[in-house]
Amino acid sequence: MSAHGFLIYAIVFLTASVLIVPLSKKFGFGSILGYLMAGVLIGPSVLSLVHGSEDMAHYAELGVVFLLFIIGLELQPRRLWSLRKELVGLGLGQLAITSLVLYGLLFLFLDLTWQAAVITSFALALSSTAFSLQSLKEKAELKTKHGQATFSVLLMQDLVAIPILAMIPLLAVGQSEQTENKLQQFFYVMLFIGFLIISSRTWIGQLLRWMALTRSREIFTAMTLLLVLAVSYAMSLLGVSMGLGAFLAGVLLADSEYRHEIEVDLEPFKALLMGFFFISVGITVPLNLLFTDPVQILFWVFALMAIKFLVMLAVGRTFKMTFESTKKASLYLALGGEFAFVISGITQGLKILTSSQAQTINLIVTLSMMMTPLLLYFDSWLSNKIQASKQKPKEYDQFESQEPRVIIAGFGRFGQTFGRILRAQGIPFTAVDHDPDQIELLRKFGTKVYYGDCSRQDILEAAGAHTAQFIILAVDDPEVSVQTAELIKNHFPNLKIFARARNRQHNFELLNLGIENIKRELFDSSVYFAGDLLVELGKTPEQAMRIVERFMVHDEILIQQQFKHKDDEKTLMSVSQKGVDQLEQVLKDDSLQSFVELKFENPKDV
Repeated sequence: MSAHGFLIYAIVFLTASVLIVPLSKKFGFGSILGYLMAGVLIGPSVLSLVHGSEDMAHYAELGVVFLLFIIGLELQPRRLWSLRKELVGLGLGQLAITSLVLYGLLFLFLDLTWQAAVITSFALALSSTAFSLQSLKEKAELKTKHGQATFSVLLMQDLVAIPILAMIPLLAVGQSEQTENKLQQFFYVMLFIGFLIISSRTWIGQLLRWMALTRSREIFTAMTLLLVLAVSYAMSLLGVSMGLGAFLAGVLLADSEYRHEIEVDLEPFKALLMGFFFISVGITVPLNLLFTDPVQILFWVFALMAIKFLVMLAVGRTFKMTFESTKKASLYLALGGEFAFVISGITQGLKILTSSQAQTINLIVTLSMMMTPLLLYFDSWLSNKIQASKQKPKEYDQFESQEPRVIIAGFGRFGQTFGRILRAQGIPFTAVDHDPDQIELLRKFGTKVYYGDCSRQDILEAAGAHTAQFIILAVDDPEVSVQTAELIKNHFPNLKIFARARNRQHNFELLNLGIENIKRELFDSSVYFAGDLLVELGKTPEQAMRIVERFMVHDEILIQQQFKHKDDEKTLMSVSQKGVDQLEQVLKDDSLQSFVELKFENPKDV
């Protein structure tokens, strides 16, 4: 591939990534699916912007190398020991049973040799560590019970992948001479792995320490990359995949004192390398096979996912996991994994699988990856529906006959402050909130709060809106706040509104209804806190208070001016920029009146 061609490929890859991956994440499908879809889109099956080539295979292999190194780096021996029960029980049980079931199906229904069936069953039994862990992290579910169970199974699969990759060449034999050669090769591989284990405890650690003492981040990163590539190349010379070497390098460095520094150094291009790998997978997806025989391909996709789901469900329940946790873990593990791409490539090279068989495996695994986010989304939607159907909506409270002077609509942190002060002053008020959990908590502490929706006219009437003088509008949702304010203006003009605004836009909408008493919820606290910082920085308390007060007046005047031009973006930007430019002068001027005259041509308009 020429430098010009490589540049074009890089532009196409990056363009597809920045366009499709954010969309995939926005719709809740995760980044890995986005990379796969980007690869499919730019590949020969759709737009044909990129075609598979020998050069592309080399770059994809480099992506595999770093992907497996990153996975290996996560496998800390201490962490493995703490999870030994889950690893042996859940992980090994799930992997062994799934492999046996898949082997039986493959051997019986497909024209595969027993060697090909063994390797393919292992390849398909493995799930995607990168895909599942990334999805768990994005959904903040990694620390949950099903997240920990999923992690344990994936961890065991990654560990078992080492001997699987090492043993593949042993199955590519036909004659006794070849068998002897393969056994000799396996012996050399095991010898080299032993050498690496000893080296990681001796001279490799010392070497990294010397690199760290140079205090040169780029040299340390270069040394790390050199170790990864050197081990990968050495394994390839022994007839084993480079990916296995990178994976071993990651495992050996996982317990190193420099592990965190390595992770930090690799972080800038960690996701990009993983993304590159999954894009290259998407490019090579043979969609023509799907169109040629869609029934058979889809049958095997559904069969694979169903088997993995049901096996994990049975294993999880055997180990006393709850049905909900087991079901979620089973969904995260139902897909195929990135190791299947690596194994199919190795077996194709060793003539264990034909090119067509290897491509079919890749297509099945890729489609299972694409379907998993959809299944997770459907499961979440269905669970919410079932939960909602089980929970009958709670009826609103019946209000006692009373004539409060103040109604507090929304009794969260903001509304509670009003309530405490009014109660201390003996001023009667009625507090109404729409969150039953919040109300239950407050009632435990002896606070009387009514459950109701203040955006409804009948609720306000029952709360005493016709006789009350004031209403504190402190609901969380800006849209509900504006609706309630509009309702009060139309039906309860006797109520004077003190409104909480979430932000400037919310403030504008309340001003538009003619409400005068508005406070942005965090404005006062943050400004006065800034005043405390000024005192620590050397200002006297009096100087700090003057600065704070001028800033607050400046901002209130500015928001009034911005409100006048809220529908004219150009003028609004001009007013806002002018306010920023003049703020420094305002805070230096002792005369507040001169500030008003300086800022606006006609201060009377304010």
